[in-house]
Amino acid sequence: MQAQALAAQHAHLRGTERRANGEAIERLLAGLDDATLARDAARLPADDPLYAFAGRALLRRGLALPHPFARREADFGSAQRPPAAADGYRPPLQVAVLLPLSGPQAPAAAAVRDGYLSGYYGETRRRPRLRFYDTTPGVATALARASADGNDFAVGPLLREDVDAVFADDPPLPLLALNRGEHSPTPGSAAFSLSPEDEGISLALALIERGRRHVLLIAGSEDAQRRTAHAAETLLRQRGAQVTRLPASPTLASALAALTPAPDAVLLVLKGAQARSVVPQLALANLGTLPRYASSQITQGTGKPSEDMALDGTLFPTEPWLVEPVAGLPSQAAAATQVATAKGPAARLFAFGLDAWRLTGYLQHLALQPNATLQGATGHLQLDGFGNVLRRPAWSQFRGGRPLPLPDDAP
Repeated sequence: MQAQALAAQHAHLRGTERRANGEAIERLLAGLDDATLARDAARLPADDPLYAFAGRALLRRGLALPHPFARREADFGSAQRPPAAADGYRPPLQVAVLLPLSGPQAPAAAAVRDGYLSGYYGETRRRPRLRFYDTTPGVATALARASADGNDFAVGPLLREDVDAVFADDPPLPLLALNRGEHSPTPGSAAFSLSPEDEGISLALALIERGRRHVLLIAGSEDAQRRTAHAAETLLRQRGAQVTRLPASPTLASALAALTPAPDAVLLVLKGAQARSVVPQLALANLGTLPRYASSQITQGTGKPSEDMALDGTLFPTEPWLVEPVAGLPSQAAAATQVATAKGPAARLFAFGLDAWRLTGYLQHLALQPNATLQGATGHLQLDGFGNVLRRPAWSQFRGGRPLPLPDDAP
């Protein structure tokens, strides 16, 4: 009842008030166990403002929706398109791809672009016409040009500030934004992101699903690390877990020695080199045998098995395309022979681009089928009631100094 009262006023709030209100609703729903959340969500009509929040909570936990979301617009500009294929594939007629093709963000945009084009040219069915627009001179100008040029759909922009600028008003085209900001997607549009917050939620859910109640969280000080750690800690606490958070600092050893109560799991939000120095300290504090989870940043600075054996046993979320073939997509090995962005640090953004292409053709299908899932390069993709693409990642584990994929039901 508290959450329902908050949800009733949510649409009328803006800025920090809206964000705080949404967080309060999520905090209340997080206190419900799976059975209660599913039962009470089923009692809500689709047009109840709380159902979008309850449905998103269900999807994040890997649970089924009792009925579809009420969407004001679910066609994503598809009125003039040919009918959908049997699997739901129904791409636009002409797509504008909005990316920062010049300036400091151009290398990241190039990896996303290459992934998008790899998926595009790998599709044997009808494909839309593509046209690329540089958002560096100004996203509003690029979007206006895209609309004037007759595109019926847009993919992008990529930068958070550009996404916020686009969704602050009604964009002239339905679009799939490639980031997530303060503003929710406007009706008829969607947002897809590899945000640190989403990864933090995935890590917290993995710990909760395995019954971990006392989590030791050790995090670095970089912006992405702070955002991942904050999201994980927030959800863990909302679900009743105790969290002890420590910095990866020179005083870590003494802090571990004085740690009470004893944790039942460890979560590392660190890069590879940081983690390799922390794991031996956990062993010295008699915490080395605990289940150990890490953010995907742990793969940064790894690659030498003789050094990375220190990380053996560590579980971390990853993009499935980076560790094993994904049906309907070119393998990483094949893509890497064609473009440099399909390997190394850029490969994650290449996979993101692959999924941006897949979502281009399947957004309407995900919107109309309440429990439809798209197997993508970055994970299992679904669409929540706010127009956000939710992603459940794959999982890997360090064994013998090498990251190896785990089965779908792991960790």
